[in-house]
Amino acid sequence: MAGDKPHAACNYRTGARLDSVKAHECYHCGKWIARGEAHDCWTTTEAALTQDLSQDLKEAWERVRETAAEFGEQRIYASHNSIMFSRKSCYFFVRPRKQFLEVCVFLGRAVRGPHVRRVDRSSKTKLAHLIRITHRDEVEPPITDWLREAYELQDVLASAVPKKKSTRTRK
Repeated sequence: MAGDKPHAACNYRTGARLDSVKAHECYHCGKWIARGEAHDCWTTTEAALTQDLSQDLKEAWERVRETAAEFGEQRIYASHNSIMFSRKSCYFFVRPRKQFLEVCVFLGRAVRGPHVRRVDRSSKTKLAHLIRITHRDEVEPPITDWLREAYELQDVLASAVPKKKSTRTRK
């Protein structure tokens, strides 16, 4: 039996049978779950992700959310450790941390600024900008301008898609 994979009803970290223990550790989130207790660490809410933030960070989060909501129709939802803002695709997301809000904005160009920690290419047309926000007063231009630019980028990219050329050859 040594080296065998644990049974489906076993904890993958410890190999303990889940039906014989009073609690088990979730493989994904590391929390201890009592036997019979419902647990779904993959789905979460904005409130759950922001409940432990300091007052300054909560105010900053509220300002980020309000600013983005004013842009127009979009979907705002929580996904694992982040709060996503999307139209057809995600144009930015926020990861609430203990000391700051980590905002990842997808733009069509590289930008520089004191809050921009890192810029990574995320696709052929987009660059991901990691921004740290620690206070409500930081949610102002140029950060709000970058959020709006990211929101409007989908319209720009959709209009810039070249028409498919005809593959038909003339004789």
